[in-house]
Amino acid sequence: HVQLVESGGGSVEVGGSLRPSCVASAHSFSLRCMRWFRQAPGKEREGVATITTGTGNTDYADSVKGRFTISQDGAENTVYLQMNSLKPEDTGMYYCAAIRPGGNCGSLGDFGYWGQGTQVTV
Repeated sequence: HVQLVESGGGSVEVGGSLRPSCVASAHSFSLRCMRWFRQAPGKEREGVATITTGTGNTDYADSVKGRFTISQDGAENTVYLQMNSLKPEDTGMYYCAAIRPGGNCGSLGDFGYWGQGTQVTV
C-alpha cells in the first residue's frame, strides 16, 4: 500500500511563492505518474501539474502554466510543486496523487493513491 504525505502549504500574499512537497512511501519511479490536484471551496477538484516519473515529462493546466513547476527527487521519493506569482484564485486544498500499477496517466479514475492535502491560501 502506497502512502502519500503532503506538506509545505500555507498562507502567502498575492505574488508570493510556496513549494509544497509530497513524500511517497514507495519509490516515486515505481509510481510512474504523479499529479498535483487542487480544490477550492465550492469548486470541483482540478489537476494542475503532472509528472511522468520515469521520463521527467511534465504537463500543466493552462491556469498555472509559467507560474508552477512540478519536479521530483527520486532519491527522496518526493515530488514538489513550486508555485510562483500566486493569485487569490490559487487558494485551495492541494493534493498529490499517483496512479495505481498498470494505470493510465490520462485516466482520472486510475489515480488510486491520494495524500491528505495541504492548504494554500493566497
